[in-house]
Amino acid sequence: MKIDSSLSAVVTGGASGLGLATVRTLREAGVKVAIFDLNEEAGEAIAAEIGAIFCKVDILSEESALAGFEKARAANGQERILVHCAVVSKGGKTVSKNKETGGFRRMSTEDYAFSALGVLVASYRMASISAMGMASLNPLEDGERGTVVLTSSCAAQDGQVGQVAYGSLKAGVNGMVLPMARDLMDLGIRVNSVMPGIFATPPMLRFKEMNPAMWDALNESVPFPKRLGKPEEFASLVMELVRNSYLNGQMFRVDGAIRMPPR
Repeated sequence: MKIDSSLSAVVTGGASGLGLATVRTLREAGVKVAIFDLNEEAGEAIAAEIGAIFCKVDILSEESALAGFEKARAANGQERILVHCAVVSKGGKTVSKNKETGGFRRMSTEDYAFSALGVLVASYRMASISAMGMASLNPLEDGERGTVVLTSSCAAQDGQVGQVAYGSLKAGVNGMVLPMARDLMDLGIRVNSVMPGIFATPPMLRFKEMNPAMWDALNESVPFPKRLGKPEEFASLVMELVRNSYLNGQMFRVDGAIRMPPR
């Protein structure tokens, strides 16, 4: 797909971190971008700065998502690109020691179900709504109408202690990719996912200030280069997934060759 000003994109979680880097990279290429995020102050400021549109969207809400797509399409036209970065999840071990009682406690089914809504269901929600709109577009070269990039995680393959929900549900995102790509093949819509490793996003940068020694250890744990990923490197891979029309139904790690230990 040729990336230029004729294209429109929606980026969820676009007001910070990996999503923001993707928004900036798409705008630098001339793409019209809609930022979906709950952070209205940051989203509006970024949109004004780079010439994008901000839509306050809660990925847990079907109504909010539909309203966001409606607003984005009214401003920029039907998107051919969806990059879904937003996520909502809770952490916790399956069973752990309860320090207050001296016994045991488990991660509640309700917390797991909430995480499923914020990771797996939300990924399906955003991808399927976007694909529904893309289906109405005139095809480009090779009959392509659009592309969906979902954000998984290295935790999908290397889930650590306390990541039973996040890891398994991000694995579910990967599991969605091929059947969805096959569902959409006759419509000319591609689906891929990206599995980022440890990236220098705002939460990690705050962690650096709180625990410099642990920050250094995290950097050292990456085989090469020995540092956390730059959000711009995530965005670079996304751009290639958009550009290269032969990439479909695949999951891509971007992680400096790290393999996460149990803890």
